[in-house]
Amino acid sequence: MTDAKPLDGEDRDGVNRLYRLYAGWLTRRLCAEVGADAADDVVQETYLRAAPHSAEIRHPKAFLLRIARNLLKDEARRDARRRDAPATRDPADSQAASQFDEVLLGQVVRGMPPLYRDVFVLNRFRGMTYAEIARTLGVSPKTVEWRMARALEYCASRLDL
Repeated sequence: MTDAKPLDGEDRDGVNRLYRLYAGWLTRRLCAEVGADAADDVVQETYLRAAPHSAEIRHPKAFLLRIARNLLKDEARRDARRRDAPATRDPADSQAASQFDEVLLGQVVRGMPPLYRDVFVLNRFRGMTYAEIARTLGVSPKTVEWRMARALEYCASRLDL
């Protein structure tokens, strides 16, 4: 991921000190922008990038925040490239993939136990709400929720999600 050099004892102490002093602050600062899980990942990568420079940092908060924001920008650019990449594919390939996905989903839904399948089909393909499904099937909305959760678990297990 990064081209960080091995740290000698002095550099390692500098990174440890930086981490103890500012990791909590940086994590809280990034949580508002990207959420807790992503913030933790960005903070770790920030310290990997900052490690070779830890002895020469004069304004640590500004330095760490700049690295973190650059990492977020890099990730946003990668995401944009990933989103744009399918547009460059051959339309026939994406149509074939889409047809394959539809056939696979159809097989999974047909193999689903009927109690789960009814709720899944009514919600996902007919657009009915849980309350409407409950009235139609004569069950409680909680039962519909439970069956839908099981239907989604079933799909995920069969589609390796």
